[in-house]
Amino acid sequence: MTMTLTPPLKMLSYPFMMLALWGVIMTGFICLRQTDLKSLIAYSSVGHMGLVIAATLTRTEWACTGAITLMIAHGLTSSMLFCLANTNYERTNSRTLLLARNMQLLLPLMGLWWFSASLTNMALPPTINLMGELTIIASLFNWSNTTILMTGLGTLLTAAYTLYMLITTQWGETPAHTKTIPPTHTREHLLMMLHMLPMALLMVKPELIQGA
Repeated sequence: MTMTLTPPLKMLSYPFMMLALWGVIMTGFICLRQTDLKSLIAYSSVGHMGLVIAATLTRTEWACTGAITLMIAHGLTSSMLFCLANTNYERTNSRTLLLARNMQLLLPLMGLWWFSASLTNMALPPTINLMGELTIIASLFNWSNTTILMTGLGTLLTAAYTLYMLITTQWGETPAHTKTIPPTHTREHLLMMLHMLPMALLMVKPELIQGA
C-alpha cells in the first residue's frame, strides 16, 4: 500500500492532512451536539482515525508508531464503549442520551466501567491512548508547528464530548421508565474485563506494540 501511494502522496499529503485534522475538529463539534449515544461513539472513532491518517501521511517512524498505538488503543476503547451503550439499550430500548440518565444509581458497577472507558477515551495518563496521541501530536508538530492548533483543539473537544457523554448517562434525574430495569449480568462484566485487561497489559509493557 505504501509503495503504491507514495508517488501521489508527495503532492497530495498536504491537502489530505489538512482534511484529516479538520475532520478531527468537525467530528468533535458534531459529538457535542449528538443525542444518539451510538452515533456519538461512532463519530468519536472517526475523529481519532483522523489523527491516525494525519500521522501516517507524514511517513516518519515516530508518527507510524503513534498511529499503530492509537489504532490498537482506540480499538479496545471504542469497542468497550459500544458494548456499554448496548447494555443501556437492552434495558431502556432507546439510544437517546436523555432517556438513560442516572444509570450509575441503578447499575453502580456498570457506572465504574463507564468511568474507566471515558477516561481512556479522553487519553488520560497512564493509558496507551495518551501514548499514541502524544506521539502523533509531537510528530505532527515536528512536521509543521501550525498543526498544534488543530490537534490541541481536537484534544480539548474530545475531553468535552466524552465528559458530556459520561455526565449525561451517569448523573441527572432518573427517568420513570428506567426505575425497574433488570440488573447487570456476570457475562457483561466479564466482557468489560476482557477490554480492560489488554489495555492494562499494554500500559505496563507498551513495547509490545511500539516495537522497542
